[in-house]
Amino acid sequence: MNITDIIKQKQGTAFSFEVLPPLKGTGTDKLFRTVEELSEFSPRYINITTHRSEYVYHEVEGGLLQRQRIRRRPGTIAIAAAIQHKFNVPVVPHIVASGNTREDLEYMLLDLQFLDISDLLVLRGDKAKEDSTFRPTGDGPRYATELIEQINRFNEGFFHDGTPIKVPGEKFHYGVACYPEKHEEAPNMESDLAVLKQKVDMGAEYAVTQLFYDNRKYFEFVQRARALGIEVPIIPGIKPLAKLSQLSIVPKTFHCDLPEALYREAVKCKTDEEVKQVGIEWATEQCRELMRNGAPSLHFYTVSAVESIKQIARNIY
Repeated sequence: MNITDIIKQKQGTAFSFEVLPPLKGTGTDKLFRTVEELSEFSPRYINITTHRSEYVYHEVEGGLLQRQRIRRRPGTIAIAAAIQHKFNVPVVPHIVASGNTREDLEYMLLDLQFLDISDLLVLRGDKAKEDSTFRPTGDGPRYATELIEQINRFNEGFFHDGTPIKVPGEKFHYGVACYPEKHEEAPNMESDLAVLKQKVDMGAEYAVTQLFYDNRKYFEFVQRARALGIEVPIIPGIKPLAKLSQLSIVPKTFHCDLPEALYREAVKCKTDEEVKQVGIEWATEQCRELMRNGAPSLHFYTVSAVESIKQIARNIY
């Protein structure tokens, strides 16, 4: 049963959330506690992010710096399998073009089939920190649509080089990302929606939004998507404010606006705890309005926000 079927099974608005794999060498205890705490609200599925490797600098003998490429959060596929096994809940690992060759991606698909994981969130992913624009790795996909093409060919029974797969496994279902306030690299909303339409036409079964704080932008985005013939579920992504530093970091990192009313309340705060309470109240009302207007599911981004999400979920479910 794919994610859209799972959502439709739920009476009312479904609940799901996204987690990060643990930092290299830190173990799974904290991650599993997060899943346990949020299991109270019967998540319909759990997303697991992935992160490409990056360059770090280590001091070596003589005071010189040595550049080394490392991956801080490995194990997306393994973590997805562990969560599915331990908590008996559907998992949706992120599969990203960024940092991967076509062969790398093919091996991921094979591993996922071996693990009986067939739902994916397909993304281009972020550019490397040292690059000014996105650059594919080797022959890796340049766009999410190219990654979708590879997955579709795999589903049809062919490896990326055209070789037939002798025993094709279960086909993958997948969702994609969308942006109520436009992807940062898109020249305008029209072109950004055209890319979403292309992804849906290629087989994407749903879309999950980048986080946002102004529901009007979500509703307008859905309306424009429907006018283009995009009929798949568009799931709102929610991340409550939880720290003073996020007033500047969130808009810059996620390229979204903070509504004036939210900003006015947040800047009155003197501590992170005060901002956290403002964030809970705002997100609670935001979610209630989304639910009243037929949002198929609410998808929560958990980084630095697990306690807030628990309170919001108690308020609305």
